[in-house]
Amino acid sequence: MAPRILLARHGQTEWSLLGKHTGRTDIPLLDEGRRGAKLLGERLHRAPWSGLEGVEVRTSPLARAVETCALAGFGERATEWDALMEWDYGAYEGLAPADIHADRADWFIWRDGVPDGETLAELGARADEVVEWARSADRDVLVFAHGHILRVLGARWLGLDPAFAARIKLDPTSLSVLGWAYGAPAMERWNDTAHLEG
Repeated sequence: MAPRILLARHGQTEWSLLGKHTGRTDIPLLDEGRRGAKLLGERLHRAPWSGLEGVEVRTSPLARAVETCALAGFGERATEWDALMEWDYGAYEGLAPADIHADRADWFIWRDGVPDGETLAELGARADEVVEWARSADRDVLVFAHGHILRVLGARWLGLDPAFAARIKLDPTSLSVLGWAYGAPAMERWNDTAHLEG
């Protein structure tokens, strides 16, 4: 079996709702985020996933990811891993793009990065570490993490530059699956939020 990686973005927080860059600040889930995490868990415990027996589970150590993992029913199986932490936004932590554009009108995070924080290349290197781990054995893996690191992980799984992540949106509490097609890395599912609908 060629290994796949299932990606779960954490549930909604106050800062994600407001579009603020939430890197290392430990923001808790909103009630909406907790509800979404439970719905994601219910989905992953039904067919075709059926609880993902035998899947190795890892989570970012930040509370919003850890809580999403626990509410989805995978907390006892999960190992916390710093490689899954969100982008360190440095001086732009807690700011929304509109706040930044007041000083830098043409700023674009995927091109310009962040001052006093992590570079896109450093974020890409962490994503590469996760990809290498995911492909290291004959088993699927499930990770709970954050929007930007998961988008870069998607790009790196496909062998693309980390900046490709600008083109792949990822909503809170979404489910994505990175796998294979014709022997090459592929996106099997991306930004799937069907469990939140209806």
